[in-house]
Amino acid sequence: MDDTAPPTRSPLVKLVTRVLHGYFALSRGMTMGVRAACFDAAGRIFLVRHSYVPGWHLPGGGIERGETALEALAKEMREEGNLALGAPPRLLQIYFNRQTSRRDHVLLYRCDGVTQTAPRLKDREIVEAGFFALDGLPAATTAATRRRLEEIAGDAPFADFW
Repeated sequence: MDDTAPPTRSPLVKLVTRVLHGYFALSRGMTMGVRAACFDAAGRIFLVRHSYVPGWHLPGGGIERGETALEALAKEMREEGNLALGAPPRLLQIYFNRQTSRRDHVLLYRCDGVTQTAPRLKDREIVEAGFFALDGLPAATTAATRRRLEEIAGDAPFADFW
């Protein structure tokens, strides 16, 4: 993949996203997910590149029925990066994610002192993952991810929308 190309969603990805959210609309009143801004001891941020959506993202995913937000956060960190929490996560903001649907919300947590228990190998979902210096992010880091990092750094106010 050309790391300098701006991330775009293919028509197939858009269709699959709409179908899944149609299903979720019938099975759930609202969808909610978590994203983790995971910083290691050196101050680097952990990002993932998925197989099904372009660009580099903060790790995260949906909160399932019967699961707390913190359980979902720990699960997604483990699944997407073999990451273990250091300090307790801090909830930074709740965003309305209207790009995905009119019912989706994202809880953004800051996680400091994160360690990786084993390298994250490529699979069907995650094709690349790693820690990056804030001044050395991959060119294909999504605009939303860059905005979240600006907010965390205090360079921009926290937005209401993802």
